[in-house]
Amino acid sequence: MRADPGTEDGVGCGHDPAAVARLREVRAFLLDLDGTLVLGDRRNHGLVPLPGAVELVDVLHRDGVRVGVLTNGTARPPAAQAAVLRGIGFDLADDAVLTPASAAAEVCLRAGHSRVMALGGEGVSGPLADAGIEVLPPEGRPKVDAVFVGWFREFGMEHLEAAANAVWDGAAFYSASQSLFFATADGRAMGTSRAICAVVKDLTGVRPTTVGKPSAHALRAARDRLGVRSRELAVVGDDPELEVPMALRGGAFAVAVNSGTGHAGSFDHLEARRRPQLIVDGVDELLDLYRSGG
Repeated sequence: MRADPGTEDGVGCGHDPAAVARLREVRAFLLDLDGTLVLGDRRNHGLVPLPGAVELVDVLHRDGVRVGVLTNGTARPPAAQAAVLRGIGFDLADDAVLTPASAAAEVCLRAGHSRVMALGGEGVSGPLADAGIEVLPPEGRPKVDAVFVGWFREFGMEHLEAAANAVWDGAAFYSASQSLFFATADGRAMGTSRAICAVVKDLTGVRPTTVGKPSAHALRAARDRLGVRSRELAVVGDDPELEVPMALRGGAFAVAVNSGTGHAGSFDHLEARRRPQLIVDGVDELLDLYRSGG
């Protein structure tokens, strides 16, 4: 959190010295995408890196710090999203990117779900299929173990009906995200998971289980992928309702950026234990703080 403006800590002037010191000790960074590293359009296309984003990833790699990207978006499979990010300058391997579908695959496997109805495109179904799960489209009334809802702007009445019937028939109900909005270059845009789930929940009375941020499922999947303990992980994001609560509940180091959905006063109304340990204007400032201890 912000410290007294007179606090001196190299480039970290104005920040809690203890928070800056912990930033320099983490072994892995888990970075949000939209509003943190990039901004795109309302269909999650035309991604442009935010100031300092590409350089931050490069510096962390240089220092041997592990880097993961965890987005709540499921418009693309993780590997395809990684390819898009490489195309705009980010040095990220395919397995460095995780989405709620990555966490959903792990959750379904642990629960013994072998047949899952997926509402969305390849970004929703791909990680499930890669995990050996039989994926069915939201059509008719097939017998499935679970329903998973993600990015699906093309949904219609027949898809809602298929999902509701599956839940009525006893299928588990999972959502990629329950966020109202995500950050774009044109301002906030509404996601589809919450909208679809709201209809199915209203019809069936069943509340979806969120597997993306801020759930423990998402943090566990990312932490396991990076091979670190929560204490060794810095979680960086722009949405006050996603990355910071997830990090704090999981024992990770929470960093909030003001370059997307959140702003400088987003956490002022919260008690100290629910605020991020560090607030920066953007990842360019985060990079300056990290370098100040180099």
